[in-house]
Amino acid sequence: ARFGAVMCCCGPCAMYRRSAMLSLLDQYETQLYRGKPSDFGEDRHLTILMLSAGFRTEYVPSAIAATVVPDTMGVYLRQQLRWARSTFRDTLLALPILPGLDRYLTLDVIGQNGGLLLLALSVLTGIGQFALTATVPWWTILVIGSMTLVRCSVAAYRARELRFLGFALHTLVNIFLLIPLKAYALCTLSNSDWLSR
Repeated sequence: ARFGAVMCCCGPCAMYRRSAMLSLLDQYETQLYRGKPSDFGEDRHLTILMLSAGFRTEYVPSAIAATVVPDTMGVYLRQQLRWARSTFRDTLLALPILPGLDRYLTLDVIGQNGGLLLLALSVLTGIGQFALTATVPWWTILVIGSMTLVRCSVAAYRARELRFLGFALHTLVNIFLLIPLKAYALCTLSNSDWLSR
């Protein structure tokens, strides 16, 4: 937000100038992926269109928004699958325009995707070590744990709230649920099923 380059303005929380929206409406309504209409993840796509047209995207901390969130594990996993497909697809579509945008966006894209890739490689390395040598991959566990604590500590410090340390538990959700789900999403990018009501 400090660079005016938020990569995804979430649908229920985003507001756009009418003039900006009208100038991009044709591109927005005709979004395709591999020749098929792409009708989910439109919030990220619209954000990328706004940025590529030279508009700024900002975070407004005083704004209040309400949305419906998943209330069961099945609904949560379907939402995450939809979001993962959208993120991968729109990241691929954004790569050609990144050099023309703020440099921070390139760093953001690398961070969003590189962090997940490093976590997945670490987990696979640890599983491989355990499978081949029957030894517990303590170094892998220590590095993942340390990186998790550093990341959550920075968030807790910036927000001035200790409860952000609780996000460390999300690493377990990432390892056991979201990494396999995101691998599946990457293999099924052409599937446009919303997976929801």
